[in-house]
Amino acid sequence: MASQAAKRVLVVAGMYFQRIGNGSGTGASTARLFAKNGYSVALIARGGDFVNNLATEINSSGGQAAPFTVPSYTHDGITSAWDAIHQRFPKPEYAIRAALFNVGYGVWKPFLDITPQEVQESLNTNVAAAFSFSRGAILAFKDNDIEEPNGKRGALIFTGATASTRGNVLTSAFAAAKFGTRALSQSLAKEFNKQNIHVAHLSRLIVQVKPRPPDQQESLTLRSDWSPIASQL
Repeated sequence: MASQAAKRVLVVAGMYFQRIGNGSGTGASTARLFAKNGYSVALIARGGDFVNNLATEINSSGGQAAPFTVPSYTHDGITSAWDAIHQRFPKPEYAIRAALFNVGYGVWKPFLDITPQEVQESLNTNVAAAFSFSRGAILAFKDNDIEEPNGKRGALIFTGATASTRGNVLTSAFAAAKFGTRALSQSLAKEFNKQNIHVAHLSRLIVQVKPRPPDQQESLTLRSDWSPIASQL
């Protein structure tokens, strides 16, 4: 079991390249902030150049980050990434305390123009990949001691979108998959809360830092402007 002295690790899956270049993307921004506040960061993403550059940036700024590139967000790809993360951040020196699923595949088309392949890719990326990532995170959390003062073994966070809560014109395939991600998060929250594992789905993610005295670990709060869900990590 992990000791309180173990270095905390955040695992982030999903970097939206089309938005990430200016540093405003959720995955990269969360990784930077957690690293700044003492977490080691494991970065899972497709596209080696960006994730390697982000890891280099965090390391050069005094943090600790390692990239884990996957060819696709399949079950085998995500499982292999988790295996590599455990090798890079082994217990008891490290404890995986937080995991962020920020993966997404969007389809914005009229219903009759959507192909079966696009429906399948949306379900694979937004739902099946979420199952695989969640399995890796929860297995890691179950091996942790309960951390004081938050009383949790770990926190699993899913990022969503407006389509996670309502469908609209052009979003039939995307909304159906994002509804699935949100439903998964609700089910996992109910199943694993009794095991001191926090699970939340946030449509808009804001990370706040609450400093603590030097003899205590800092508090990182994840909250949503569109939802009252909050987690003290």
